Amino acid sequence: MKSLLVDAFEPPLRDSDQTLTEQIVAMLMRKITLLGLRPGSRLPSIRRLAEHLEVSRFTIVEAYEQLVGQGWLQARQGAGYFVSGRPAPQDQGALDTRLTAGQGTEPAAATLDVAWLLKSTLRDVGGGFVPGSSALLPQQWLDADMLAAAVRSTGRGSCSSLLGYGPPQGYLPLRVSMADALQRLGIPAHPEQNLLLTAGVTHAVDLVLRALTQPGDCVLVEDPAWFLVFGRLAAAGVRVLGVPRGPDGPDVAVLEQLAREHRPRLFIINSAIHNPTGYSLSARSAYAVLKLAEQYDFRIFEDDTYGDLHPGGAIRLAALDGLQRVVHAGGFAKTLAAGMRVAYLAAAPELVSTLTDLKLLSGLTTPELNERIIQKIVSSGDYQRHVQRVRQQVDAARHESLRLFGRLGLRIDPEPVGGMFLWLDCGQDSEQLARRAAADGLLLAPGRLFSPTQAPDTHIRFSVSITQSPQTWKKVAALLAG
Repeated sequence: MKSLLVDAFEPPLRDSDQTLTEQIVAMLMRKITLLGLRPGSRLPSIRRLAEHLEVSRFTIVEAYEQLVGQGWLQARQGAGYFVSGRPAPQDQGALDTRLTAGQGTEPAAATLDVAWLLKSTLRDVGGGFVPGSSALLPQQWLDADMLAAAVRSTGRGSCSSLLGYGPPQGYLPLRVSMADALQRLGIPAHPEQNLLLTAGVTHAVDLVLRALTQPGDCVLVEDPAWFLVFGRLAAAGVRVLGVPRGPDGPDVAVLEQLAREHRPRLFIINSAIHNPTGYSLSARSAYAVLKLAEQYDFRIFEDDTYGDLHPGGAIRLAALDGLQRVVHAGGFAKTLAAGMRVAYLAAAPELVSTLTDLKLLSGLTTPELNERIIQKIVSSGDYQRHVQRVRQQVDAARHESLRLFGRLGLRIDPEPVGGMFLWLDCGQDSEQLARRAAADGLLLAPGRLFSPTQAPDTHIRFSVSITQSPQTWKKVAALLAG
């Protein structure tokens, strides 16, 4: 079992007003917080850290024991010192990827805490971190004026309906608009029978898990995949198995083997603009996935979060399947405003009925005000024009990022045709790269976070917007060159 490298720790100052022990205690607390070390991460041995910091072993023992007494560390006889669980809200436990399937009960090597990564990504950049792996577009690429105009227009209308809870399935005019948009993609969605509005795609995932799975059931995910899903699956108590994802789609042979041996209830997949690779599903893979779903009787959750960033012509499983086995979900957080938390879910009528009941039981209705604002933007045609502008900016930034990373010797073959992410193989342990980057104020998401097994990985998911900031790009280039 690997421990955190001693290079992450700085030697104490000899002429400080604080004692050596006090400086080391403060430094350790700072590193545990800054680097997002999760409970179970092992610290360097007493001997190695003493040699690195050029202090006595007694000084290190004293510092470690003080942190044990304060609840930061725990000592394990014969094994060393490990990070303890720090006080956190109860609901954050579901986000800790210690709960992912396939991970044993032994303490893990020093690994980034997903909850910490999420909170750091969402904090204001002025707090000290630059999110180099952010899943959000830069604010200057979005249209705050368009959103503000829709808010004002909504406020000028009749607001009497806002005094109630609103329809269980969500604001009907927006469902009508979403049905029209999905039908243009070939998805046979009826606003009353097939559509449900949710508070983001994550909410949609949660409802589907409640409806279709029970603790102990098997759920398949792509590997790599969106790491937050692993936490949601862990909270549902299901067994999680990964299917390798390539440029054309999931490895069909592995998918069939897992389906035959484990009889999964659900397979979660990105068809258009896969997160984190940016690839989209080929026709051949799409038909193979649907055939296996029918043969082995499992449902498919098609996450279309980034679908609007595709240049056009992407294959959707829901269009081929006609919403028989496929549940299709998308939203506006990535292309319009993350804080609006409005998404849609399309499914077979009987499943929509079940999901609506679960929505009511778990949180009543979704905020109609947000849904009305989105409807104003969608129905006016502003959203379509806005998405086209955003897609052009994202495409230009992606091409520039590929060029700059190529100058560093990092290339992707084949290159993704759309999307805001680059899944780059850095040729070395990406977690150590991310840890060094964090020490320099740069927040990166290493590859192991995107695997349900959390196996060591050499990939990092970069946002294409990272090259838009010369200061940030300078840090990235120095990190990769070093």
